[in-house]
This record gives sequence, structure tokens and C-alpha cells, in this order.
Amino acid sequence: MNGRRFFVVAAEPSGDLLAREVVTEMRCRDPKLELSCIGGPELAAIGLVSKIDISALSILGLFEGLKAYPKVVKLADAAADAIIAAEPEAVVLVDSWGFMLRVAQRLKKRAPEIKLIKLVGPQVWATRPGRAKTLSQVVDELICIHDMETPFYEPYGLPVTVMGNPALSRTLKGNGERLRKLLGIANDKEILLVLPGSRPSEIARVSPALVEAARIVRNQRPDLDIVFAPAESVRAQFAAMFQGQLNWSHLVPAQASPNDVMAASTLALACSGTVTSELAVQQVPFLVGYRTGWITWFLARYFLFKPKCITLLNIAAGDREVAPEFVQTKLNAQTVAAAALERLANPAMLEAQIAAQNSILATMGIGQQPAAEIAATAILSTSSAT
Repeated sequence: MNGRRFFVVAAEPSGDLLAREVVTEMRCRDPKLELSCIGGPELAAIGLVSKIDISALSILGLFEGLKAYPKVVKLADAAADAIIAAEPEAVVLVDSWGFMLRVAQRLKKRAPEIKLIKLVGPQVWATRPGRAKTLSQVVDELICIHDMETPFYEPYGLPVTVMGNPALSRTLKGNGERLRKLLGIANDKEILLVLPGSRPSEIARVSPALVEAARIVRNQRPDLDIVFAPAESVRAQFAAMFQGQLNWSHLVPAQASPNDVMAASTLALACSGTVTSELAVQQVPFLVGYRTGWITWFLARYFLFKPKCITLLNIAAGDREVAPEFVQTKLNAQTVAAAALERLANPAMLEAQIAAQNSILATMGIGQQPAAEIAATAILSTSSAT
């Protein structure tokens, strides 16, 4: 073996991106590393081709997850087989709680000599604090996002490293003029950006309301440009669903920089997720939309989810809506459009939201050492210590 051997597993687009960033930093620290992966296009872009196809794991909602359970189990078995065959000294399991837990359980049983590192923990501070005990039983270390997570693991002795929010580390300011030139939009025109999601179920459930809200806004403000930016993983699905809408809007080209897209925007309508923190970093005010299956929603709202808000920025603000949220029955195109039009007509409202977002970002650690650097250092030092 020429160098130390690691295996990285990432099952969703956000985890795939974080995995790519962390692997890049690991290679900087040790160019002789031998790396294998299960992941997506982000890892493939740096030369790591997935050992198995995990695209079927783009699942949203508890009920949908239960229906796909046999497939998840089959993929977890295949992942464990691929990892054991690669004989790594350590495995980095990125985000995706349900799938990664099953992979970890199989590896713990079949190959206990392999060190297991969980990169991004379950949201024990928001739902199911008992997951801290479950995770502590199957992995050797956790690298998490928030300081508020660490007390949950202290009773179980799991070593925890806090890396901070990866989205806040992606602080390279986008070039809005470059995006405008790419789309043929004048520099003095306002842009309403629509970020409809990164999972097939989000495109199915959330994007129709956001797209219709954008159409309503466009009818009221024909001087406005509408820009749709679905995640690459669901781009084809989005384009197929909304072919008719593309004649009054722009679909961001695949080669466009997400930072440029955000930096060019006046206001955004966004599906809840990591992208909301990225919008805040780019100093774009936004409205949040989300909808999931009713069984999932009922269980989460009444039994599992503690905060009132669902957006991390709002939770960090003391569980108040700095960025307005339109969730489940409140995700109504007319209501979202009205809120967007109100803000577009009042620049002071937009500036006040940006100022509030900036204040919250400061408390969340923006400007500190990049999360990927902290994670890479922790992975390499932890795995070499045993």
C-alpha cells in the first residue's frame, strides 16, 4: 500500500459536496492517501468514482422512506461489501442519518477493525435526542456542525469535533455581473431567484407552489426577471415538469456558478435546506417554502421536531422567522407571492432582512476556519491515533 487508505460515503447532493471539499483538504495534507468512495458527481469530479449507484437514496419523508426500506437495506449491504473489499483503515460516513446508520451497523458487526467516523450528526437538538446514544454505539467519532450538539454525546463518551457550518465556509463572493451576462439580463434589472430543491420529492411537492408564486410575481412585475436554479441532480425532472414556464423565465445553465446565481439576485424563493444558509452568506434575502408527506409532517410536528422554525438561520436566531417560512398548508403560491411583492416594493425591508441575516451568521461562526479544513484534520488525526 502506497499510503493510508480511506473510504468516503456520501448519499445525497449536499453530502456529496461536503465530501468533495473534505477529501480535497485531506489530499492537501497527505498526497499519498488512497481513497475510495460511494458518492455522486461532486466526488467523481475529483477522480473518485462511486463503487455503487446510490441515486435511489434521494428520498424525502418518513413514509416514503418506509416504502423504500428494502432498497435502503439492499444498498446498505452493497455499501458494506464494497467498503470491506477496499480494506480501508477508516470510513467517513457523510450525513444521511438512516442510510449511514445501517452501513455503520453492518461494518461494526462484520469489520470492527475499521474505524468509523460520522461527518455531520443527526439533528439531536431538534428531533430525537436518543439518536445520540444510537450513534455513539456504532461509530468511533463524530464531526458535527454546531456547538449545541456536543452535550448530547457527553454521557456516552463519543469523541466530538465541531467543524462549523460548511455553508458558511463557502464564503467566496459570487459575481452577479457574470451571471447576468450569461443570461442576458441587464445590470439594473431586479432578479427573483427560485431554488426549488435538490430531491425528486421536493421538486414534486415544493416546486409547484414556488414556480406559481414566481409566475404571479412576474405578472405583477413584468419588469422583473425570474431565474430558476434547480440542483443538478433534479434539473431534468424540473425542466420536464415546467416546460411551459420557461418561456417567461430563465433556467440557469448547468455551468453557472451557484454563488454567481445567488449574488445576482434581489430576492429568493427557496426550498428549505442548506441553500438557505448559502443565500445568507451571499447576502440575499429569501423566503422559505417546504412541504412533505402528511404522515411525516404529523409525526415531526407533534412528536419529533422541537423548534417552531425549520430553517437553521431562524433557529439560530432564537427560533424566530428572520426569513419568513411557508410550510405545509402555509405553502400557498398566492401567499408566497404576496410576501415577495411586498418586499420587492420595499427595499428597506430587504435591507433589514440582510442585516438580520448577517448578525445571525456572525453568531454561527462565519469567518472562522473553513469547516472542511477542520474536518480533514480531525479525520486524519483520529484515524491515525489507533
